[in-house]
Amino acid sequence: MDIQLTALHWVYLGFIIAIIGFMLMRRDTTIICIAGILGIGILATTSASGSVSGIFNSFIFAIKELVGTILIISIIVAMSRILIRTGINEIMISPFTRFLRTPALAFWGIGLIMMVTSWFFWPSPAVALIGAVLLPVALRVGLPALGAAVAMNLFGHGIALSGDYIIQGAPKLTADAAGIPVSSVMQASIPLVIVMGVVTTVAAYWMMRRDQKSGKWRNGLVVSPAESTPDYDLSAIADRNALSLRTKRWLAAIIPILFALDVVAMFMLDLQGGDATALIGGTAILIMLFITMLTHRGKGFEKTTSYLVEGFLFGFKVFGPVIPIAAFFYLGDSGFLAMFGEKLPEASLGIVNDLGIALAHVVPVNGVVGSITLTVVGAVTGLDGSGFSGISLAGSIAQLFGHAIGSGIATLTALGQVAAIWVGGGTIIPWALIPAAAICGVDPFELARRNLKPVFIGLCVTTLVAMFLI
Repeated sequence: MDIQLTALHWVYLGFIIAIIGFMLMRRDTTIICIAGILGIGILATTSASGSVSGIFNSFIFAIKELVGTILIISIIVAMSRILIRTGINEIMISPFTRFLRTPALAFWGIGLIMMVTSWFFWPSPAVALIGAVLLPVALRVGLPALGAAVAMNLFGHGIALSGDYIIQGAPKLTADAAGIPVSSVMQASIPLVIVMGVVTTVAAYWMMRRDQKSGKWRNGLVVSPAESTPDYDLSAIADRNALSLRTKRWLAAIIPILFALDVVAMFMLDLQGGDATALIGGTAILIMLFITMLTHRGKGFEKTTSYLVEGFLFGFKVFGPVIPIAAFFYLGDSGFLAMFGEKLPEASLGIVNDLGIALAHVVPVNGVVGSITLTVVGAVTGLDGSGFSGISLAGSIAQLFGHAIGSGIATLTALGQVAAIWVGGGTIIPWALIPAAAICGVDPFELARRNLKPVFIGLCVTTLVAMFLI
C-alpha cells in the first residue's frame, strides 16, 4: 500500500520529537502539545477559528476517551477513603505484611501479584483492586510510592498486557492482521515477553536502588501518603471506633470475596476491558455505600456524597496535566477525524499508522532490519497511548517482512505487539499509565520518565533476541 505523507504528517512527527525531548529534559509539555494541536488545526482547516476551536474540541475528545479511567480511579479512591477512616484497610492488608518485609520484597511481590491479577482482567481494574491494599504495605516497609507505581506499571501494563495470554485480545488482533493462528503468535511471544519483562524490571529496580543510595531519587508525589490518609481529628477517631472489631474483620473478608466474584463473573460472562472495569467500579460503589451507611448511620446520605467528592477531586487533580498531551496524541488516530474531518489522503489509515507504513517501505528487507523495523513501528504506533490501535498494523507489516524473508512471521508479529503495548499500553506514555500513578499518588510524568530507560533497554535486548529467533 502506497501512503502519501503530507505536511500534516511531518508537522505531527516534528511535535512528537519535541515532546519526547521536553520529557527527557523533565520539562512540562502542555504548551508544546497545545501548539501542536493548533499547528495541525491550521494545516487541516486553513482557518483561524477552526484551528482555535480544535484546541477546545480536542480536550473534550481526550476527556471522553479518558472518562472511564477517571471514573474508576475516582470511585476506588472514594471507597478507599471509608476503608481507611474505619481502619478496615489495615485488617485487609495485615496478611501481606508477613511476606512484604523489605523494599525489595515489596517491589517484586507487588509486581508479581499485579501481573497475575492483570492476566485475568487487564491492568487498569487490577491496579484499582490491589493498589489501595498493597501500597500502604510498601510504604510501611520503605518502598517509595513511585517505586510501587513502577512495579505495578511494568508488571501489569507491560508484562501481562503485552502477552495477554488469558483474555487474548492483543494476540488475536495481531494474528488476524498477519494471517496466522492466534496460538502461533502467543507461542512466539513467550520468549520475547519473558526477555522484555526480566530485562525491564531488573533494570528499573537496579536504577531505583542506585538512585536511592546516591540521593538522586525523586518520588514524584502528587498526593503524599500523608495527604492520602485522613487526619486523625475527633471525627476520624469516631469513625475508627464506629464499627466493632468483629464487624471490621467480617468486612475485611467479604470485600476481597466480592471482588473475587467479579473475577469469576468476568470469566463466565466473558467481560473484558471497559465491561470488566465497569463491574469493578459498580462493586466498589456498592461497598462504599454499604460501609458508609453502616459507619455514619444517620449522616450516611451526606457522607456518601462527601466521599464521592473526595474521589473525584483526587481523580481530576491527577488527570488535569495529562489531558493536553493526550489531546495531541489522539490526533494521530481517531481524534483527527473527529476534530477536523476527512483532511488526510484518501488511502490514509491515520497519521500515526501512515508514518509506520511509510517507515516499513523505506528500509531493506532482512531479519535484522525486519526486527528493528517492527520494534520501531510498534513503538511509533503506541505513541497514541492506547497500545492496541497500532498492533494490527504491526501484524500486517510483519506479514510483509515475513514473506519477504521467508520465515519469522509469528516472531515479527509478536515483536511488534510487544513493542506497541509496552510503549502505548501504559509504561512510558503519561496518560496511559495514569491508573498506577493515580492509585499511588505520584506524578504520571515522573513515572513515565522513570520507566523510559528500563523500557528502552528492554526493547533493545528483546529486538536482539528476536533477530536470532527469526
